[in-house]
Amino acid sequence: MRFITDRKRAVGLGAAKTGTMEHWTTTISSVALIGLMPVFVLIVGSSLGSSHEDVVATFSRPFPALVVILTFWVGFGHFRRGVQIMIEDYASGVTRKALLILMISISYTAMAAGLYAVVRLAL
Repeated sequence: MRFITDRKRAVGLGAAKTGTMEHWTTTISSVALIGLMPVFVLIVGSSLGSSHEDVVATFSRPFPALVVILTFWVGFGHFRRGVQIMIEDYASGVTRKALLILMISISYTAMAAGLYAVVRLAL
């Protein structure tokens, strides 16, 4: 005999109550990165080897700065969710907690450093 109601079946929440939302968020961020990454590579690739003044001029325009900021934000958020799921699946105990804290700290620090660098160049 099944004790699952039609509402629970329709909502699709598992035992942890967050798996569906995590999967959906990761899917949306990966689709966003499909569009952002080629533009990011074109913008940053065209700036490689340029003088400092040319790089500042490129990133002081709103479109390149916005694309790079969005790529850092969405990319490191996607990275954090993916690595968090991997750690939760394959580690346990104190090691799991330590790796999660370390990974979350690294991803948010890298995201903040990238955003700061772009904002500093843009302004």
